[in-house]
Amino acid sequence: MGIPEKIKQIEEEIARTQINKATERHLGILKARLAKLRRELEDNQTKGSGGGGDGYAVRKGGDATVVFIGLPSVGKSTLLNKITNAKSKIGAYDFTTLTVIPGVMEYRGAKIQILDLPGIIAGASQGKGLGKRVLSVARSADLILFVLDVFHPEAKTLLLNELKEIGIRVDEKPPNIVIEKTSTGGVSVITQVPLTKIRKDTIRDILSVYGYHNARVMIREDITDEQLIDVLLGNRKYVPSLAVLNKIDMIEFENLRKIRESLDYYVLPISAESNRNIDEFMEQLYQKLEFIRIYMRPKGGETDYKEPLIIRAGSTVGNVCDVLHRGLREQFKYAQVWGKSVRFGGQKVGLQHKLLDEDVLTFVSKQN
Repeated sequence: MGIPEKIKQIEEEIARTQINKATERHLGILKARLAKLRRELEDNQTKGSGGGGDGYAVRKGGDATVVFIGLPSVGKSTLLNKITNAKSKIGAYDFTTLTVIPGVMEYRGAKIQILDLPGIIAGASQGKGLGKRVLSVARSADLILFVLDVFHPEAKTLLLNELKEIGIRVDEKPPNIVIEKTSTGGVSVITQVPLTKIRKDTIRDILSVYGYHNARVMIREDITDEQLIDVLLGNRKYVPSLAVLNKIDMIEFENLRKIRESLDYYVLPISAESNRNIDEFMEQLYQKLEFIRIYMRPKGGETDYKEPLIIRAGSTVGNVCDVLHRGLREQFKYAQVWGKSVRFGGQKVGLQHKLLDEDVLTFVSKQN
């Protein structure tokens, strides 16, 4: 029996198994085996294609990368053209965009790379409609923008499922789990919080599927079996998102209000065609990316307050080195910082120091 047949067999068994306390352990093992087989199938397909995979080749650029994801003909191309220098083809029919169209949105000093992906359909994660190639681009994104239209606001559920199938976890954080292989002693599970979603014996069973027969497992939050499997696979991407509801100029205000109230997530209403709420959209996009501004001061010189360096929140001095020049780390001696991230102005810091918004930074090299 080949891998696809094994996958189908397990999927069918999961579908006919009732979910309750008695079946929790069995379902956990099935999910672990299924995820492992899917990973093996994906690895085999990648090797068969020469190691290049099925994704579009898109070079990252700018201070952050945002991908537009939506059903066909929801107005992604119109929105892209409105906020960037891109010239994406526009048409009132499905699959107008058949490749990834890049553009750059310049806003508040930041250059944000926008990637307009072809429309996603059900089954995209399994390769339908070029979907697997399209979705693979989202793995390197800093933010996923769901572009919905007022006639299909429920489409976000479909899009989330397709992203989940290729290992993208939207608006989630990596589970706080540490797994260390040991030479003896079996699997020791240490929990710092009560577990309500998974039992310790299920944890041991799932680890056994992945070849962990002796290990120390530290769990610092209540987790599910799927979260544990994600950690074991190690190839999951965790990406934040923002959702917009396009074409609001085509319905009455009262209908728009009812649609928004029916959704269990926040969505920003816009019209790319008539330019409604586009300024607010750009501001929310900027805020969601959590940029901070760093002002550079040459040693012995004046601070450049006109053109700040735009970096992501949580970035370190070392990250700034990587942005400015590839060889800066090698020549790095120390840095001086003035601002909210230090106790006093001009404090000497190392590469691991985390910067805050509007810090002033000076590099001192070994040659100085």
